[in-house]
Amino acid sequence: MENTSTPTHCPYCALQCGMTVTPLPQGGAEVSERPDFPVNRGALCGKGRTAAQVLSPAVRLTTPLVRSGGRLVEAGWGEALDLIAERLGRTRQEHGADALGVFGGGGLTNEKAYALGKFARVVLGISQIDYNGRFCMSSAAAAGTKAFGLDRGLPFPLEDVPRTGCVILVGSNLAETMPPSLRFFTELRENGGTLIVVDPRRTRTAEQADLHLAPRPGTDLALALGLLHLVVAEGRTDEGFVRERTTGWEEARAAAMAHWPEYVERITGVSVPELRQAVRMFCEPESAMVLTARGPEQQAKGTDTVGAWINLCLATGRAGRPLSGYGCLTGQGNGQGGREHGQKADQLPGYRKLDDPAARRHVAGVWGVDPDSLPGPGRSAYELLDALGTDIRALLLMGSNPVVSAPRATHVEERLRSLDFLAVADVVLSETAELADVVLPVTQWAEETGTTTSLEGRVLLRRRAVAPPPGVRSDLFVLHELAGRLGVEKGFPTDAEEVFGELRRASAGGPADYSGITYRRLAEENGVFWPCPETPEVPEVQVPEAPGGREGPEGLGEPRVPDDPARPAGAAVHPGTPRLFLDRFATADGRARFVAVAHRAAAEEPDGVYPLLLTTGRVVAQYQSGAQTRRVAELNAAAPGPFVELHPRLAARLGAAEGDRLAVVSRRGRAVAPARITTAIRPDTVFMPFHWPGEGRANNLTNPALDPTSRMPEFKSCAVRVEVLGPEE
Repeated sequence: MENTSTPTHCPYCALQCGMTVTPLPQGGAEVSERPDFPVNRGALCGKGRTAAQVLSPAVRLTTPLVRSGGRLVEAGWGEALDLIAERLGRTRQEHGADALGVFGGGGLTNEKAYALGKFARVVLGISQIDYNGRFCMSSAAAAGTKAFGLDRGLPFPLEDVPRTGCVILVGSNLAETMPPSLRFFTELRENGGTLIVVDPRRTRTAEQADLHLAPRPGTDLALALGLLHLVVAEGRTDEGFVRERTTGWEEARAAAMAHWPEYVERITGVSVPELRQAVRMFCEPESAMVLTARGPEQQAKGTDTVGAWINLCLATGRAGRPLSGYGCLTGQGNGQGGREHGQKADQLPGYRKLDDPAARRHVAGVWGVDPDSLPGPGRSAYELLDALGTDIRALLLMGSNPVVSAPRATHVEERLRSLDFLAVADVVLSETAELADVVLPVTQWAEETGTTTSLEGRVLLRRRAVAPPPGVRSDLFVLHELAGRLGVEKGFPTDAEEVFGELRRASAGGPADYSGITYRRLAEENGVFWPCPETPEVPEVQVPEAPGGREGPEGLGEPRVPDDPARPAGAAVHPGTPRLFLDRFATADGRARFVAVAHRAAAEEPDGVYPLLLTTGRVVAQYQSGAQTRRVAELNAAAPGPFVELHPRLAARLGAAEGDRLAVVSRRGRAVAPARITTAIRPDTVFMPFHWPGEGRANNLTNPALDPTSRMPEFKSCAVRVEVLGPEE
């Protein structure tokens, strides 16, 4: 492996940018460009460029740790695994199976997510499993499934974005969260298309927009309904599309018509002329898209909010047609695949429902168990964390850092501390791992082979490029060893390709069908879009033409499918599905579903004690809970710590100056950080990034009020007050 460059993918966001990793003679590795991958064409953000620095033994875990005498001390693998198995087994025997919990992560590969879900249900026999992806895309997933019968982040590849006529980008600051994607939107405008950005802040992304709408946090639902009202009032509905390809329009239209423009202006702060301009920009081109991210989704009404934006697409015929549609900009590296293969509380592999008898029979057959032995659905992520130390006495956690990332984080930390037993498998000693009784050092992206699924629904092959430190093992090894110690000797291989082979069989016939995908195809084709069944009637590949005669990019023709020696000669091979819904939606009758929704207030509105709104988000140099990026000097220099962003008028009213220490206080806690004064935010709103622990932990403040469908907490809006503590020392 020495001096050999390996093509692979970035460990961070759901773009899964292509990169090349080369081991260095003096140790370590370096990342370089990989222009052949179409999503980033070689471009990398600072996180991607510095990703190899987290491979260093100086910043990551290299040996198991066991708590002894109140502190974590080094231990051998056998001792650590024996202790985990003994404590899990004893807890199950004394308190029952559902006194055990498992918590996964959206950064785990498809193979790990699949094996973790199987381990929870087959080895432990528990229902209490969920993952941190619940905090990211669950509202969009729920709304997409309701409307289209299927959830895949984007129903089209990103390369379609520059060729549409208009994009409404709702609650995404992709210029900072996934910088290489910005070029698609720059090219959109260069091609004559327009970009509308919806965000309470004038972010780097909003600065690129033709129109920036800055609604009050928590009012995106009213905004979407107001736009749909104007579409109807101005006669811009596509009656033919609505009649032929949808159901439920009458009810949805009636709901929207109750949200007249002046009413919506009072709720959102977006003026009526701006509403009318947005409708005109969206409806006049032949094609258009709506893309949402965490802004509208991380709300206690996130499913309805996304549903309202989908209704806008359906009413105008901007769905199920070339260069049009609704999409979700999935956040975590394997946020898409992570929610497809069994680590969610209510799911089985292939995006099957755990309470579906046919799904249970199919997956149980692959696993070689009785369908009746599979537990039913369990608690969602926050509800699981909230039950720690009471109903759930022991927890196995892989690839997540809820001490920093969960809402009402002070409470979640207290719940983790109250457990009888906590085992964590991670790359670094995160703030959550510091609380554990056992910590297992596991391999990371460049040290292992496995698959991820990008925000496009493109299944990708991450290849092992460097050897891990001697004391590090893979998550698959951990599950294999624990299963054996708990009495299940077979069914948990350590080879990722073998696990993927079983995943293919388990997913076959499901909504997220991977059965026609192999490691060889992934290597030769730069990824394959699901669904991709193994024995298909091969569909005609549809390549949309750009409106207005604009030429499309290269590479949109039928994908080249390599020969597979395991396939009989002449057998049909499915090319994958880059574009969904062009012929029919994934519902029983092929029609998309309008869902009638109405505006309602946020779970927590300002009052005399907490007169302001807090919204949270990310900065370009850090990622999620910061567990990895905070260990990279270059990234820390660019973003050394938290801050409170506030408008000059608010700062003047409070008597705050730039850099003053501010305490932001909600009903759940307090966070302290320096002031950053800017006109880029509304005067009634403050913003904090959520990457840091300690006194600046933004999620001390956030509201765990849950969406009734997706169980998504309301990260994006809560009532706060701000206190000036004085100049920073």
